[in-house]
Amino acid sequence: MKNTFVLFRLSQPLVILFAILTYILGTGISRYLGVSQNWTVFWLGFVIIILAQFGMNLLVEALRPIDQPSNRNQNRAERVNLRKAALLLSISALATLAIFILIAAQRGVLTPVGILFLVLSVFVLLAYAVRPLRLVDSGLGELGLAVQIGLISPGIGFVFQQGEYHRVVAMISFSLTLLAFAYFITLGFPSYASDQKYDRRTFLRIIGWERAVPLHHSLVLGAYLILASAPYLGLAWGLIWPSLLTLPFAILQIFWLQSISQGAKPIWNLITINALAVFGLTTYFLTFAFWIR
Repeated sequence: MKNTFVLFRLSQPLVILFAILTYILGTGISRYLGVSQNWTVFWLGFVIIILAQFGMNLLVEALRPIDQPSNRNQNRAERVNLRKAALLLSISALATLAIFILIAAQRGVLTPVGILFLVLSVFVLLAYAVRPLRLVDSGLGELGLAVQIGLISPGIGFVFQQGEYHRVVAMISFSLTLLAFAYFITLGFPSYASDQKYDRRTFLRIIGWERAVPLHHSLVLGAYLILASAPYLGLAWGLIWPSLLTLPFAILQIFWLQSISQGAKPIWNLITINALAVFGLTTYFLTFAFWIR
């Protein structure tokens, strides 16, 4: 039971939820552009997204060095057993993923663009977790996650329905990728001391917090600038303005991290929740707007 809970936590259910949400957003954009929804295809892609993210997250744990505990109370034997269980689950998820991709191909869902997005997803999945790249240990893991969630997941949701890509989904996806990257950078601050102790090569450790703080600000402001400029590129203002309601949270996030960089005492729980709100609520508001239009 204890290992089950730990495995559930290591599967990163929140990240999986983000991938689901952005996938639904991609489908919603195709609906907004006038494509009739194929619900069989929708659920097929839905399962593919979950299996890919679940398998990737647990594969990271399965291949983690044995001297890096997932829990500070674990002994070596518990770490070995946990990694075996994670490996079995990740292999099962990825094997099932391959089956669902074959089903999608058999049903004629996979256009050349759809195949491209699936190849990109599998590449990021393997590059994130498996050597020699293993982005999670190279300092680029946060970028890999942001691309998978912000760019690839909505892309799959869109092209599975539309068959081709579109500038609208590209613009929305790019802004969300920036916000997702900023979110994952923020998560690195509370765990910075632990990451140093176990020599985890996070993005924050690689570039240093002095560079990470202004980069975070640029990512957040850039994302909102893209969203705010969307009406000038042909999107209805009614689709965009709900997502800008999270701008005060983004400004607060920038203020907090800037204050911490200047020596203020951090309140990590609030900062983490606020970062979650910036990305999560922005994505939700965009998804809701595209589905009701």
